[in-house]
Amino acid sequence: MESSPQPAVSDLASSPRRIMPIVEVLLLGILLVVPLFVSDFLTIIITRMLILALLAISFDLCWGYSGIMTFGQALYFGMAGYAVALLANKAGFQQFWGVIVVGMLVGLIVSLLIAWFLLLGKKRPEIIFVALGTLTASYAAERLVAGWEWVGAGNGMAVYGFLQAGTYELEPGLVFYYIAAAILLAVYLTSRYLVRSQFGLVLAGIRQNEDRLAFFGYRIQEFKALIFSFAGMIAGLSGALYTYHEGFVGPGSMGITLSTFAVLYGLFGGAGTLVGPIIGVFLIEGISFTLSDVDEVRSFWPIILGFIMLIVVTYKTNGVMGFVLSQRERIGTFGVAKETKVFSQSKDDGKKNASS
Repeated sequence: MESSPQPAVSDLASSPRRIMPIVEVLLLGILLVVPLFVSDFLTIIITRMLILALLAISFDLCWGYSGIMTFGQALYFGMAGYAVALLANKAGFQQFWGVIVVGMLVGLIVSLLIAWFLLLGKKRPEIIFVALGTLTASYAAERLVAGWEWVGAGNGMAVYGFLQAGTYELEPGLVFYYIAAAILLAVYLTSRYLVRSQFGLVLAGIRQNEDRLAFFGYRIQEFKALIFSFAGMIAGLSGALYTYHEGFVGPGSMGITLSTFAVLYGLFGGAGTLVGPIIGVFLIEGISFTLSDVDEVRSFWPIILGFIMLIVVTYKTNGVMGFVLSQRERIGTFGVAKETKVFSQSKDDGKKNASS
């Protein structure tokens, strides 16, 4: 007697077509060839977007994967920028490897201090407490450097000279573009590996239900502090590169405005996807650059940009990536492959037993 088929369960277990790898490959291909077909000026503009994409990824790791709403990513971005600018102007140190290390260390140390204060207390903090705490820290740092003459006060600091690799000067342009693209790719792949590891599985559990995970004995706040600090390190790296690319760092580099834009990049592109915030940066900055260059809308282009973002976020809560990604692929499929394999094997065993 043969066993009856179970199409409903089989269909549920089958893996849907994955869209994310296609988006990743297309984006990588575009980034590799685009500077070959645009002017040097546009190459510099796109390089700035690549660097800001690092900042967007740092926010996505906090909110999209861990449920930590932070409005302070610009704090680590700006402090790393000031650190490398001071090293360049006061000590004459502009080596590429040193700038990268200093930027990452500053971002890591500052975010660790913020995490110790906001996340590692005796009581579990609410989302609004962390959001307002990071916002306050960013605003306080902006006001501090705006009135501190040693770092240029409100005028900021110019970086005299270019980033160097040995004796070679890395001026903003094609070479700088591919260096920024390579760093973005390395950070993306590292973050992608992290969020799909066992550590990422814990983060997914925290995002879905903190109380249940804490009941099983996980130290929720320590996991949050780790990912929060890692994200701060990426933001610091972004700030160090941005300072040299623009040749300037000022109070606005660590203020509320840039922190808010980091949030908008993530929400508009699609939080919890890593690639979504990168796309969000290119869309928001691209629209801003285009509209600000049109005489008819130059005086009110931010209103148009805000209206576009409002429509997307309101009607597509998963951002632009929500138009192409399913909810299942966006939140991950931990354990699905194993469950599918076990189900298929048990089904085959049942058929063999029935036929015998």
